[in-house]
Amino acid sequence: MRTNAATLLTQLVRIKDDYSPSAGDRKLELIHILDRRRLPTAKAVYEFHEVLSFLHAYPDNARVHARAEATLKRFARRSDLRRFAAKLTDTGIEGTPTGYSFYWSTARWLEKRWGGNLSISWNGLNEEKLWGVLYALLPFTETLALDDAEIDVRGLLEILKRPDETDAGFLIRRVAKSLGREDTREIVFEDMDITFRIAPGPGTPTRTAARYRPSPVRFQTRPLDRSRPDLTQAVRVPPVAVRAVTPREGRRLIDMARTAMVARSRDLYVFEHPDENDVRMVDCGDGLQFVAIGLVPEHRLMLDTIYGFLTLKNGVPIGYVLTRSYFGSCEVAYNVFETFRGGESAYIYGRALAMARHLFGGDVFTVDPYQMGHENTEGLKSGAWWFYYKLGFRPLDPDVKRLLRAELAEMRRNPAHRSSLSTLNELSSRNMFLFLGKQREDVAGLIPMSDIGLAVSHYLARRFGSDRERAVRVCEREVGQLLGVKSLRGLSAGERLAWRRWCPLIMALPGVATWPLHERRALALIARAKGGRRESDYVSRFDAHRKLRRALFKLAANAPSA
Repeated sequence: MRTNAATLLTQLVRIKDDYSPSAGDRKLELIHILDRRRLPTAKAVYEFHEVLSFLHAYPDNARVHARAEATLKRFARRSDLRRFAAKLTDTGIEGTPTGYSFYWSTARWLEKRWGGNLSISWNGLNEEKLWGVLYALLPFTETLALDDAEIDVRGLLEILKRPDETDAGFLIRRVAKSLGREDTREIVFEDMDITFRIAPGPGTPTRTAARYRPSPVRFQTRPLDRSRPDLTQAVRVPPVAVRAVTPREGRRLIDMARTAMVARSRDLYVFEHPDENDVRMVDCGDGLQFVAIGLVPEHRLMLDTIYGFLTLKNGVPIGYVLTRSYFGSCEVAYNVFETFRGGESAYIYGRALAMARHLFGGDVFTVDPYQMGHENTEGLKSGAWWFYYKLGFRPLDPDVKRLLRAELAEMRRNPAHRSSLSTLNELSSRNMFLFLGKQREDVAGLIPMSDIGLAVSHYLARRFGSDRERAVRVCEREVGQLLGVKSLRGLSAGERLAWRRWCPLIMALPGVATWPLHERRALALIARAKGGRRESDYVSRFDAHRKLRRALFKLAANAPSA
């Protein structure tokens, strides 16, 4: 009697991470059979896809890898996928639609590449907001239609656009043409809060067979490493190699990172505004790589430095990392895509911290509340807070520490006790920290960055009032004299931009005029480096300037209240 497809799929799911000698042959056999069988439900189609994706990243041997990859490449042709495509919306499986409220830069990127597949999802849309924005997007003559037409905004867009345009394409192009400044476009676009739908088509974003081809494949010949690393030791082991890539290769890797996020209905600030000249491949061995992507100078933050990393296993995207570095410390956000959770998450996290330490230095790591689950249901349900606690991170907030002691005491009394979601939300309400050296207060998660900004605003208000344009010009001239910078000739556009942004901050620094000349010259190099080719170079210069760090901390301490 022939075993039904659902039973065979259950067997494959059960052995997907079994790497005993005979398991590979059985996986091959099951994939071969299921490749030719019709699965009975959308859930079964999804599960088969997930097992194939997992084995694409963690293959037993060359035959399993080739079979998984080949089956994924033709997955969109499956009759059961076509049957259940609507139920598989937002799964990122090739041949299914994806919807999400993408940010401006991502929406523009999608429109340029797949404009014909991009449309507005009208269900739940705030049409009143969109109607109001149309006044800024159309010639004045057409306001007659906006004022008096008895038609809804969807019907109006059908009239406004060309027959060969989609409603999404028309809207995105009008925002690009009508609103001059990029930051204005971003604000207006985000305020409209439009969900877009990407219909499946040739080359549209999908995660089905995503793989960076130049990456070597390392086969899984032993059980997955599910051990809990000693992070204080793991972070001291540097990556095997760090390689800067060409701008052309950088663009390919950036597109892969963006596609990996879009296919999972996600967006990430760094991948929205990536710098193709600041992309590096970090090789951690055993097929594990991180694609390090920096921000273009105009989108870099004032003091802290953000990098995004796409995590690859044998070239397959399996997650991402976001780092925020300043004051010799690093805030790390870590995400493993759902398909690959429950495997080597703790081990890979240790390699991510080691990579961050290698690139940015520092002796403190921290995790922010949202990453641990605060006001984040997915994070709470995953037990993220205890994941970090078991790896050695500890809270510093007194209230959180009291709650932690109560939870630990309850667990000793009742080993079956599990923290409630409300308790986890309270535990995760403040940062947790991992100190490699002596505990200190001037670290990410504790430095009042907004107070530094308030102090600068107070300084500019006192000297210049509302004329902030004059303030920037005067500060730029005064800082040039103070730091011995006579000309900006020879600087890149990014370096000149960073210099202008830093001048008001420099003038507000307490005691800067009394610094030794070499300290002031070093400060000039820091301001330039913020807009340089690699922002990580700025991090090392900034962290080495102890006098600057102390001055910023003092500036924050003396800031007026908001």
